[in-house]
Amino acid sequence: MTEELKELDATLQSIEAVLDLDSMRRELADLNEQAAAPDLWDDQERAQKVTSRLSHVQGQITRVETLRRRLDDISILLELAESEDDAETQAEAESELRAMRKAIGELEVLTLLSGEYDEREALVTIRSEAGGVDAADWAEMLLRMYLRWAERHDYPTEVYDTSYAEEAGIKSATFAVKVPYAYGTLSVEQGTHRLVRISPFDNQGRRQTSFAGVEVLPVTEQTDHIEIPENDIRIDVFRSSGPGGQSVNTTDSAVRITHLPTGIVVSCQNEKSQIQNRAAALRVLQSRLLERQRVENKAEMDALKGDSTGSWGNQMRSYVLHPYQMVKDLRTEKETGNTGAVLDGEIDDFIEAGIRWRRQGQKTA
Repeated sequence: MTEELKELDATLQSIEAVLDLDSMRRELADLNEQAAAPDLWDDQERAQKVTSRLSHVQGQITRVETLRRRLDDISILLELAESEDDAETQAEAESELRAMRKAIGELEVLTLLSGEYDEREALVTIRSEAGGVDAADWAEMLLRMYLRWAERHDYPTEVYDTSYAEEAGIKSATFAVKVPYAYGTLSVEQGTHRLVRISPFDNQGRRQTSFAGVEVLPVTEQTDHIEIPENDIRIDVFRSSGPGGQSVNTTDSAVRITHLPTGIVVSCQNEKSQIQNRAAALRVLQSRLLERQRVENKAEMDALKGDSTGSWGNQMRSYVLHPYQMVKDLRTEKETGNTGAVLDGEIDDFIEAGIRWRRQGQKTA
C-alpha cells in the first residue's frame, strides 16, 4: 500500500504541475474582481462567461486541494494502523486509497485535454440513421443518455432544436453543454452508435439493428472570425411543433437557416422568440462552419505530411440488449454488461477510456 501511495502522490504532483495551481489562483483572483464589478451584467454574454469560468477555476482548485489533503490523511491513517496494528484503521485506509485511485484517475484525464478547442463548450447533434422507426427511437434514447450524463454532473444544457419522427422517436436534436472542457470531453463520443434489440415496433418480436450518429462541435467564440455574409444565407421562419404535430406556440417563431455555399441547414425552435431562435441558429451554423474549416485545414496538413494513418471508422460503440446485455466500445475495447446504467447516463468510464485512447494515438502518430 505504501508503494501505491507513492505512485498516487507522484501522479497528483504531475497533475498539479500541468494545471499550474499558482497560475490558476492568480486567474481566480482576477475573475473574482471581474465578478464583483457593479456593471458586470450590463453585458450578459460576457457576465455568463466570467461566472462560468470563475466556477470552473474555483472548482478545479478545490478539487486538487481536496485530493492533496485526502492523500496526506491516508498516509497518516496507514502509519497509525501499522503502529497500533489496528485492522479497522487499515481497512479504512485501503477503502480510501481505492476511492483516491479513482478520483485522481478522473482528474488526470482532464490534463489530457489539450487540443485547440478542448476548453470550449460543446454543441451536440444526434441524428437517426439506418433502421427506420427503431433508429428514430434509438436517437431519442441517446439524447436522453447524454442529457442524463450532463444532469448527473450538474452541467447546464440547452436544447436548441428537436425534429420529431412521425411514429416515434426523433429525426435529430441539437443541444449545447455549457461548461468548460465539454467539447474536449464529449468529442470522443462522435461517431455512429449501434443498437441491437428486440424491436418494440415489430409485432413479430424480431431482433432489429439500428444506428444513430453523434456529432460534437466546439461552440464558437468571438475570436474565431467566422464571418457569414448576409448574401450567403437564406432564413425561413415556421411554426414550432412538438410530438404528433401539436403546436408548441401560435406564432412563426422557429427559424431555419440555409448556408447557400455549403448547403448546411440548421434550425432552432426551442426559444420563445424569433430573434432568440435566429441568434441560436446562427451560433450552431458558426460552429458547423468552424468544424468544416478545421477539418479542411487538417486534411491539408495531413496531405503535406503524407499522413497515412487510418481512422477507426464511423462506428464507435455497440449497445446489445438482446440476446445478451453488453455495451462495448469498438476502439478502446471498454465494455460493461450494465446496459441500463449506461443508457441512464453512466458513461464516464467510456469517455475516460476514449480520451486516453485518443491521447495514445496522438503520441504514436
